[in-house]
Amino acid sequence: MKKEFLFLFLMMVVSGCAQKTIEPENEFTEQHAQEVVKIDLTGKSILMIIAPSNFRDEELLDTKDVLESYNADVVVASKGVEKAKGSLGAVVGVDLDVSEINVDDYDAVAFVGGPGADVYFNDKTALKTAKDFYDNGKITAAICIAPVILANAGVLDGRKATVFPTGKDDIIAGGATYTGEPVTQDGRIITANGPNAAKSFGQAIAEGLAE
Repeated sequence: MKKEFLFLFLMMVVSGCAQKTIEPENEFTEQHAQEVVKIDLTGKSILMIIAPSNFRDEELLDTKDVLESYNADVVVASKGVEKAKGSLGAVVGVDLDVSEINVDDYDAVAFVGGPGADVYFNDKTALKTAKDFYDNGKITAAICIAPVILANAGVLDGRKATVFPTGKDDIIAGGATYTGEPVTQDGRIITANGPNAAKSFGQAIAEGLAE
């Protein structure tokens, strides 16, 4: 009788422990699944502006890959060319000239850096494009040296931003607070400091568009 009672008691203990180890795991899995929200940018269009030559390859291609992985439509614009060449040798087709940009057609703009990006530092069309996106409350982004374009367009005044180190003084002169971070987001303005931050830059734009 005692043996039977002991056996039943042990079975209850084992059963209880098993229940306790399974339930919290199931609860965590269910809660975690509810917290994970998949980004879907179907119907969103992002304009990426690159220099006609010597843009930084990864800053276009890696950023573009991230955005397209979320089903975004990415349009590439440049100045005076049908094909643009990156500083590392990538050759990409250009969808439209910067003179043809209609801000209403896009949800965000991203200026790509690289040695050639200085062609836009004082380009009236590029500066107006940056200002128009900003004034319309759309994501206005730039990576590497390209945040200087945003500074010269007057949209970094009073904002936190990062940039490739050689552009630090320029964005500070434009009223920005320099963070030195790989990626900085201040409202609808997103900046990044170079090619190593390209994927994180794309992710920040994607998350901004998904809000």
